[in-house]
Amino acid sequence: MRIGIDLGGTKIEGIAIADDGGVRLRRRVPAPRGDYEATLVAVVNLVHDIEGETGSRGTVGVGIPGTLSPTTGLVKNSNSTWLIGKPLGDDLPRRLNRPVRFANDANCFALSEATDGAGAGAAVVFGVIVGTGTGAGVVVNGHVVTGANLIAGEWGHNPLPAPRDDERPGPLCYCGRSGCIEVFLSGPGLAADYARAVGMKASAQEIARLASTGDVGAVAAMDRYEDRMARALGSIINVLDPDVVVLGGGISNIARLYDNVPKLWAPYVFSDRVATRLVRAKHGDSSGVRGAAWLWE
Repeated sequence: MRIGIDLGGTKIEGIAIADDGGVRLRRRVPAPRGDYEATLVAVVNLVHDIEGETGSRGTVGVGIPGTLSPTTGLVKNSNSTWLIGKPLGDDLPRRLNRPVRFANDANCFALSEATDGAGAGAAVVFGVIVGTGTGAGVVVNGHVVTGANLIAGEWGHNPLPAPRDDERPGPLCYCGRSGCIEVFLSGPGLAADYARAVGMKASAQEIARLASTGDVGAVAAMDRYEDRMARALGSIINVLDPDVVVLGGGISNIARLYDNVPKLWAPYVFSDRVATRLVRAKHGDSSGVRGAAWLWE
């Protein structure tokens, strides 16, 4: 049995996957925001609860926001800031009394969708999570590409390509820089763009709903968002040339993206045609935790 843990900012999800790939059990608990020690306790308890209910002991894979530094072994680049600088890679295996495999949550998402999801059968999959943040993972021939610095796929913390005059220098990102892709394409980024333009607050999902009714401000916000996503993904297609881009996270539920963005990205791609497909994740919110379990496949 394989156990996957998705260590999110607001929830911690666990899953048990049988040897045949079937899901045996799925559980969610609230994430103890701001408390590293309580986070460790929550993960350990979740693993033990899963094993108690299934009557089986499993391997454990954990998807984390950020990654473990290859130099120090400490968590880095996490938007769950209470994990930064903590020895999660040492603490969790010791408390669980077994080896634990860790990967960036976006890498877990991409692995899940490449294994048996919307990217199954594709040689090169770029899996994007657009929700509270904006991250991505790369899977080539069924294997996650991590890179020399363990940051492959950190797409959200590159500058927005081909910025317009009104996009410079761009909003400040938590990473300390301005104009990152994340501050434009995350759910909060879309909401902030809409608020700046119309002076009203609305969630990303509400903006999409308003746009579907013809609301002028919301339509304009979605048009800007889709153009920015097209530019950002166009740069990825130029470098990686993936067979498929799979979207996950809350923003991925906005249906119009899958028609509109591919119509817009051609001018930013160095090719006479673009065969890359843009698709919605098959496993939805469960892709990250499934991918964490598949780290032991």
